[in-house]
Amino acid sequence: MNRKKLQKLTDTLTKNCKHLFRGFDKDNDGYISVSEWIYGLSLFLRGTLEEKMKYCFEVFDLNGDGFITKEEMFHMLKNSLLKQPSEEDPDEGIKDLVEITLKKMDYDHDGKLSFSDYEQAVREETLLLEAFGPCLPDPKSQMEFESQVFKDPNEFNDM
Repeated sequence: MNRKKLQKLTDTLTKNCKHLFRGFDKDNDGYISVSEWIYGLSLFLRGTLEEKMKYCFEVFDLNGDGFITKEEMFHMLKNSLLKQPSEEDPDEGIKDLVEITLKKMDYDHDGKLSFSDYEQAVREETLLLEAFGPCLPDPKSQMEFESQVFKDPNEFNDM
């Protein structure tokens, strides 16, 4: 498999994953090592719900303090929702959505989401895994990536 083909496949797999770098760079050194890349691909392709919850939470915790705050929720939702033409201020709708989300997911009622809050909410409703925007590949992209990468092991000799 040549570099161009691998890049195209990787782009297909990660096209909706806006915060991929932050999620893969586990040691926060500004680089994704080979082991971080392999771990990330493993999580994307074969990860358990537990692994995916930890990954998504880390992606959503923008400042890395161990909580997803109202401000972080607002920022992520504002960047991931389609803007609709209306007379209403779109920021107000997003603020309302943040409040609804907190009511649904903030089990300890402290005004922010801990991993424990997030985990409990996702276990009750798995659709909440990517509540603040896409950070995992969609199944179609995942299948396309796997079908190309795993179809002929001898293709890797071309690299």
